[in-house]
This record gives sequence, C-alpha cells and structure tokens, in this order.
Amino acid sequence: MIDRISPTIRPDRPVRGYQRWRSLLFLHWPVPVEVLRPLVPAGLEIDQHDGVAYVGVVPFAMEGVRNAWWPKWAAMTFLETNVRTYVYRGSEPGVYFLSLDAANRLAVWGARHLWGLPYYHAKMSLFRSGDEITYEMSRAGSDARHRVRYRIGRALGPSQPESLEHFFLERYLLFLEHRGTLYSGQVHHVPYPAHEVELLEIEDSLVVASGLAISSGPPAYAHFSPGVDVEILGLQSLPTTM
Repeated sequence: MIDRISPTIRPDRPVRGYQRWRSLLFLHWPVPVEVLRPLVPAGLEIDQHDGVAYVGVVPFAMEGVRNAWWPKWAAMTFLETNVRTYVYRGSEPGVYFLSLDAANRLAVWGARHLWGLPYYHAKMSLFRSGDEITYEMSRAGSDARHRVRYRIGRALGPSQPESLEHFFLERYLLFLEHRGTLYSGQVHHVPYPAHEVELLEIEDSLVVASGLAISSGPPAYAHFSPGVDVEILGLQSLPTTM
C-alpha cells in the first residue's frame, strides 16, 4: 500500500540546500501507462489516481537556490520548467522527471554532470499583471517550447490526502537513475497553498519532446500555487531489490 503521508513529515536528516519555489503552475494530461512505461526505470512503478497515470508540466520560478554551506548572497534565482510523471517504489510515492529546463547554465551543468538529470538550458520569461501570468520558454538548440497565459482563481485550501490535488502537488520524493543505480532525494516544505486556474492560452511541445507521443491539446487539469520555502535533504542510493 502506498504511504502518501510519511513523505510529508520532515525526516531527521541534515539539510543540504535551500530553495524558494514561486508562482508554480501545475498542468496535467492523462497518459496511457503503456506509453509511459518505457520512459521510467524498471525499478519504479507508475503511480496512478483512480486507475489513471499522468504527465505534468510545471513552469515556475526558483529563488534563493544555494547549498547549505553557501552564503545567502551567493544564492541563484532563475526560471525552470519540468516535465514529470508520478511513480512509487515499495510504499513510497514520488516524482520522476522526463525533462527539466532551466534559465541558468551553471544549474544545468551541475545537475547533468553530477547526477545525470535530463536538464537543458532554455530562454524563459515570466510576466505578471494582477492575477494574470504569462510564462514562455524555448529550449536552446531545439524546437521544444512552452507558452501559457492564465488567470489565478480562488483558493482551494489544503489538499486532502486522497484527492487529485494531493496526488499532483504533495510530492516530496524524487527518484532518478544514474549510472545504473537508483537514487531517491527528499525535500521538505509546508503543504502547497493551491488555487484554481483559468487557462487563457497554451502552447506546449515539451511533452512530445520528452518522448511521449500523446495529444498536445489543452491539459485536463491546472492548478496554481504562490509557492513554498524548501529544504533539500540530499540523495540516497537505493538497494537493487526491495
């Protein structure tokens, strides 16, 4: 049975870094498990809500990004967009990234070379006027693009554990495979303050660029969060068998 509560509790482990995630838009499309399965390591199972798997595109702003031993003045701020799906290992649910784009060459280089994460450098912009936000990105040397314009709606309150919002938003574990070894990484933050979203315009080719041959029509679900302050607790290698 998948335990969706324990990962939300901060473990007694050293903090490796700090980040502030701001103006997050969560866009989700249903995707057949058989289409998703070849893109996810064999040691991970596809997580589903009511029998449906999803791929998400999450454009947002990263602020105050630093290792725990860096001074605050050395922290980085940049925009990021990730394409992700939801997985579990044993009883632990988490996120598996199909691609990540960042508007910071140092962050891209570090994540790619140190951990093999599928990071790409991209040009990005975020403009906000009142409750309306326009976010654009284009990956360097590629046709991969994302553009969305949306209006922030009413607050939804805390996500309940069995709800679709909790399934999408309350993910505290990252899984990745690097040089044949499976790793998990954990973050900690307060639950996302979520809002409804009215999508005004959207164009996306990131989902297809990540290897998923699915319809590029409007997403089935959209949510917004103004953001959370995040503690990064580092990566741990996982045993080859459960």
